[in-house]
Amino acid sequence: MRAVAFSNPGRFFKGNLHTHCTNSDGRLTVDEVCRRYKARGYDFIAMTDHFVGLFDYPITDTRRFRDQDFTTLIGAELHSGAMDNGTIWHILAVGLPLDFTPSNSPFFVPSDAQECGAEIAARAAQAGAFVAIAHPEWSNLTEADMRTITAAHAVEIYNHGCEVESERGRGHHAADILATTGKRMNFIATDDAHFTHDEMDAFGGWCMVRATENTPEALLQALKDGAMYASTGPDFIDIEMDERYVYVRSSPVSAVILQGAGTRTAAEFGAGLTEVRIPHSILDYSPWIRVSLIDADGKKAWSNPIWKD
Repeated sequence: MRAVAFSNPGRFFKGNLHTHCTNSDGRLTVDEVCRRYKARGYDFIAMTDHFVGLFDYPITDTRRFRDQDFTTLIGAELHSGAMDNGTIWHILAVGLPLDFTPSNSPFFVPSDAQECGAEIAARAAQAGAFVAIAHPEWSNLTEADMRTITAAHAVEIYNHGCEVESERGRGHHAADILATTGKRMNFIATDDAHFTHDEMDAFGGWCMVRATENTPEALLQALKDGAMYASTGPDFIDIEMDERYVYVRSSPVSAVILQGAGTRTAAEFGAGLTEVRIPHSILDYSPWIRVSLIDADGKKAWSNPIWKD
């Protein structure tokens, strides 16, 4: 069995799926944000400005920045309805139509006269978007919160901006809870860049998406198919699993860790590991397995859950 991120046709493209510009609360113009990501070697970005009335419900049109080496996805960070803690939802939607109908969300405050989070997420998915639960740790999401968003394709396992600004950028616990309860969601790492601290909140978390070509259509389909992995540094080359072992090939790392439901894990540790074979019998009880990489600098990468059925 080979994970879909490595069995999908095509090659990997590097991109950031969560970015802000001056059309909402980012510090840089859309032109400058696109220029900086392209200069850093990214293949694509999604501009996801805050979809609230305060900013006139922006869906930033980035089509003019596309060329043969760099493309953009149209999206927004949606806000509507209250979470269990009383604050408003943050839902990432990538691949939205430019005329997506605004919610009744004038400010970053929930109200009774607006869609709930589940409803706006479902509406975005119905409009063709790839939908993700944003920064679960920063949002202090409960399990009950997360289980309501049935239309989501993914959860942010890492949000660099939230990690830099508040040390609440991780989504591992949320992701594992969702998988343990049977929710088949994939993982993304993002910047959530606002450039409010120069570039400290940028270029720290990204997705590697395996697609046949670097076009919005191909990338969006690959994201929905789960043909990607999330990273802050290391690269996966391949993951394959048989009845006894998980085989992982990667850039040089210090640790390769298998996780599943519950507390048990299996791992291989060493210097400059690039190819490992790890028995997974300790996780036979788990219906899914995921793989984490950690390199010598402490940078990490995460596979999507691999479901055994």
